[in-house]
Order: sequence, then structure tokens, then C-alpha cells
Amino acid sequence: MRLHAIVEEIETARVAVEAGATVVQLRLKGLPTDELIERGRPFRELPATFIVNDDVRAAIALAADGVHLGRSDEGIELALAAGLVLGLSASSVEEAVEAQQRGAAYIGAGPVWTTPSKTDAAPAIGLDGLAAICKAVSIPVVAIGSVDASNAFDCIRAGASGVAVIRAARDSRAIIEAIDAAL
Repeated sequence: MRLHAIVEEIETARVAVEAGATVVQLRLKGLPTDELIERGRPFRELPATFIVNDDVRAAIALAADGVHLGRSDEGIELALAAGLVLGLSASSVEEAVEAQQRGAAYIGAGPVWTTPSKTDAAPAIGLDGLAAICKAVSIPVVAIGSVDASNAFDCIRAGASGVAVIRAARDSRAIIEAIDAAL
């Protein structure tokens, strides 16, 4: 759970894993399930935990390790029945507690800082909001939202078990170093 590289294509995933990413999350918004499955096949071969974003049926078809669902995504029951690692998004203590009660194995908390990667994201929660979420649940919390090598240390010190990166996925080595320095 230390470093989630959220990617759209296999080459960035390979670079991130070689540099130390422990989780690869395939995020291809808006694709039909069949196309997502086709594009996701090479990810299964990576030596990392493989998570599919938003699409439980694709995660099952790809024999992924898990699925990450946003607050408005459906499929929690199906994901749990299939034995998938379930990640759920939360931007408040209340949402995090509810996610844990619904069976989440981890929480994606954020955005910690304003992010250009998700235009419909909730307002930034900051390090104080991240720390509050971490204290409120007993499952791992992964910080997301403009996280990079310059601030990953702060996220871990706030209580996060790991961080998730999109734009900084190719900078995984520096992010792992920042995480290690915080531990």
C-alpha cells in the first residue's frame, strides 16, 4: 500500500513498478468494460498489486487483485463477493468511517491538495483532514490529490499508510525515498 501509481498505460506502470511502486491502479475513465479489459491484460503481469478503477466487472475479468470505487460508483457487494481488495474514496471522516463499515480494505483519502487530475473532486482536505481520517479508521489510508516527492513525507507523517500519484507516477523512486524518510 505504500505507493499507488495510478496510470492509463502499461509503460508508465512498468516505470513506476521498477522504481518501487507497490500498487498499480489502472484508471481509464469512461471506457466500456470490454475495452478496459482488453487494455488491462498486460497489467496482470506486473510484480505489483493490480487494482482496477471504478469497474468491478473488468477487475473480475482481469483477475485483478482489487478494485477502487469512488463515492458514487456501484459494485461494492459484487467486489466483496468476488474476493477483491476493495478501496473506497473518502474526503471526510464520516465518509471514511462509512467506507470501513461497508467493507473497504483501504481508504483513498483526499484530495489532500487541489488536483488538476480530477475536475469533479471534492474540496482539498489538507493534512489536517488527512490526519483526522487516519485517526478515525483502523484500515490503511492512502493519501491522494497532488501528492508528489515534495509532500509524500508529510502525508505519511499525518498518518497515511501510503500515497497515490497520477502525474508523479514516473517519479516513483523519489516518492519511495520520501516515504521511507517519514517512517
